[in-house]
Amino acid sequence: MPNFICPNCKERSVDIDRKEGMFDEAVACHHCGFGFLFELMDDYYPAPTTGLVTCDQEGRILAIGRGVFELSGWSEQDVLGSDVIAAFGLAGFEEEKNPVKLSLEWGVRRLNEQLQLRTRGGQIKRVIGDFFPALDDDGGLLVALTPTQS
Repeated sequence: MPNFICPNCKERSVDIDRKEGMFDEAVACHHCGFGFLFELMDDYYPAPTTGLVTCDQEGRILAIGRGVFELSGWSEQDVLGSDVIAAFGLAGFEEEKNPVKLSLEWGVRRLNEQLQLRTRGGQIKRVIGDFFPALDDDGGLLVALTPTQS
C-alpha cells in the first residue's frame, strides 16, 4: 500500500490509487491543504524538529516545509530553485558520496547521514539527513533534516 507524507506538515497517509478523488490529479494533503504528497517506499516517522525539503530531479528546491525555517533561518522564497546542497551549505561528506546525487542517480534512500548545515546567519549546525527518491514519474527527492544534540 502506498505511503505518503506531506512535505509541509509531515502528516502521513496512505492512498490506494495515488489520485485525488476521481480525477487524475496528485494526492493533496487533507490536513494542511498542501498541493501534493510525497510517496515513500516505507512509512517514515520524522522527529518533531525535522524540516522537509522537496527537490526536483536535479536536486533543486521546489518547496520547504515547516521546521526548515526554524532550523536554517532560510525562507522558501530565499532558496526556491536553488541546489539543496548549496542552499543550506550541507557538508560533511566526500564529493563521491554526495547523498543527493547518490539518491537521485541510484534511486536509493540514504538514511542517517551525519551532516553539517550552514544557517542564514552563518552558524554551523549538526544535522541528520535522510534522503528519499521520488517513486513517481516526475522524479525528485525528499530531504529530511533533523538537528542533533551537540
